[in-house]
Amino acid sequence: MQGKAKLLGHPIHQMLIVFPLGLLATSLVFDIVRLATGNPFWAQISYYMLLSGLIGGGLAAITGVIDFLSIPKYTRARTIGIVHGLGNVGVMTLFLVSFIMRNNGEHGGVPIGLSVIAALGALVTGWLGGELVDRLGVGVDVGAHLDSPSSLSNRPATDSVRDRATVRS
Repeated sequence: MQGKAKLLGHPIHQMLIVFPLGLLATSLVFDIVRLATGNPFWAQISYYMLLSGLIGGGLAAITGVIDFLSIPKYTRARTIGIVHGLGNVGVMTLFLVSFIMRNNGEHGGVPIGLSVIAALGALVTGWLGGELVDRLGVGVDVGAHLDSPSSLSNRPATDSVRDRATVRS
């Protein structure tokens, strides 16, 4: 089942999610470095990584909703998509509350604890996203296979690079 929000033949959601996941996870790493060193510089870096991750997560969510709406109703994929999406709303909410608390000057245990819980939640929702793509084929071109032509070729995934080379011979 192909996704609707695409860029150069590939689902945009799958391209965008790497940024917020990386930024939000790394913000937690810098929180741990700050706790270990006591240097407030690391808390400042974590703060800006949270901000960037929240913005990126919002953009990824928009494209995720577009793709979700193309999943047929009453399918396992639709159910998993709902849990994936709502779970990510929860994850982003926890990171947002952590960010707001830091913005109000608190950089201690509660904001970091919220980030830990959110990061663990992101592992679960990330797995669900993988289930949608890898197991259920959401966002995958119909007929995709190991010798499909490039998405830039404007040829269907059902074509074969090898078949095309044979025709030229």
